[in-house]
Amino acid sequence: MYKKVYALLFLLSCWFAGTVVHAQDSTGQLRTVDSASVQRIEMADQLRANGKIYVVVTVVVIILLGLILYVARLDRKITRLEKEASASGNKK
Repeated sequence: MYKKVYALLFLLSCWFAGTVVHAQDSTGQLRTVDSASVQRIEMADQLRANGKIYVVVTVVVIILLGLILYVARLDRKITRLEKEASASGNKK
């Protein structure tokens, strides 16, 4: 139970940390850039204009979902193996 809560808090903190980016400008001075005020990126604008940005987003979402499902499945297997190991250890 606590592992899931900690994982959720970690994901939320990572998500909130991505809203503010620290970068150096051309003069070398450190400045904070809000993600809403970032300059427009030409490649993203071109992909958006052609409608291909949806393909990129879909592929990224599919990859992330695959990774999440893989980790969840692996966690279940490890939990099952740990229970079997502890059960066989108690029998001895």
